[in-house]
Amino acid sequence: MKNFYLLSIIFLLLISCDDTDDYEIARSELDIRLDDLLEERANGEGKGFFILPESDDFNAIPQDPLNPLNTYKVALGQFLVHETAAGGVPKMEQMEGTYSCASCHPVASSFYAGVRQGVGESGIGFGFAGEGRRIDLTMPLDSVDLQPVRPPTLLNVAYQETALWNGMLGATGPNVGTESRWAAAGIPENNLGFQGVEMQGLIGQTTHRLKIDEEFINNNGYRWLFNKAFEDVAEADRYTPQNAALAIAAFNRTLLASRSRWQFYLKGDYTALTDKEKRGAIVFADKGQCMNCHTGPALKDQEFHAFGFGHFDDSIDAVVLDDAGFDDVKKGRGGFTGNSADDYKFKTPTLYNLKDAGFYGHGSTFNTIEEVIRYKNGASLQDNNAINNIAVEKGTLNLTEEEISDLVFFVENSLYDPELSRYVPESVKSGNCFPNADDQSKLDLGCD
Repeated sequence: MKNFYLLSIIFLLLISCDDTDDYEIARSELDIRLDDLLEERANGEGKGFFILPESDDFNAIPQDPLNPLNTYKVALGQFLVHETAAGGVPKMEQMEGTYSCASCHPVASSFYAGVRQGVGESGIGFGFAGEGRRIDLTMPLDSVDLQPVRPPTLLNVAYQETALWNGMLGATGPNVGTESRWAAAGIPENNLGFQGVEMQGLIGQTTHRLKIDEEFINNNGYRWLFNKAFEDVAEADRYTPQNAALAIAAFNRTLLASRSRWQFYLKGDYTALTDKEKRGAIVFADKGQCMNCHTGPALKDQEFHAFGFGHFDDSIDAVVLDDAGFDDVKKGRGGFTGNSADDYKFKTPTLYNLKDAGFYGHGSTFNTIEEVIRYKNGASLQDNNAINNIAVEKGTLNLTEEEISDLVFFVENSLYDPELSRYVPESVKSGNCFPNADDQSKLDLGCD
């Protein structure tokens, strides 16, 4: 009996002395294979190369040197992203105060638009997860705030120096050398020197008919937060759309899908993924060639690639308002740079929480993750104009049915953070319903 107790104590000491040892003991052949692949894909930096920081770890979150993060700035940005009172300069007076940034980026659909084409002003309804948003057909079409491409998620935007599918917003990184194009593209604001996330916060206010000025700040109870967030700015320069943009960008940079099972696995919990997910991750890192572009903590590089995806088609759920300018939109990066080598190339998106997206590609031409993977595995193109610049990864994978199944399962489940509600305020300062405040949305959202 004494020997039994002694052996038990020794065993307990062995398994409790080092968590790393636990993980090493638990490693399977799949884990060993995947660890080796990740080490290779991280250029020797280890699995930490793929780990997202927590949202309050400001020192670890990539940020614009011109817009350092602080707690008050992030808190202010959280309110402003969801504040429907900011919808202050609509074309149609009755739409004032009915929309917000989050109208096209609701947390209910993981900050993706809940419908194929995001609708700001002159949109009504929300549904359960944003899927009920639609154009108000009683409004003139030119009053509807529609974009010619699908709004990407706000998740993991900290890991990019440019914004939009063609990357035209932002003065640093990939946009160094494009300065001559800024005026023609209607973005002279790039000359302010900010990165894309900050520029999107600024230009988006005009594009989406938001009004965040001193009157808005005073009327809706935001003066104290502006004072705390920008206490190093002279009071005469504090209550501006530019500072509102910096707050919005600061908050958006903290929207990190850090609580997915993949992230737990990377941190050493080998039990976080099933064998099917691990097999899918191996396909993702190896034969599927996904990590050629989907790399780093956000699983996206800062590059632009052509896969021949289709575009909005002027149907009821993908309306094109500017037919004359749509050719440049379809050319993606090339439509901005004017360089034919960039034609039909679009920015690599993050792959986190795709399960909630519902539509995929800049033109929302796919309805499932499996459709996208099968398309990339095949040779056909939705837009044959992209053939001259097509990515080498297109149509060269030769994945088996089992590999496709495992890969889909990995992307859908392992890369899903189920706790994004932590990023949404309980209420906004105005007391308005959010993310929308039109009558139908109030009903859908249960607002009083």
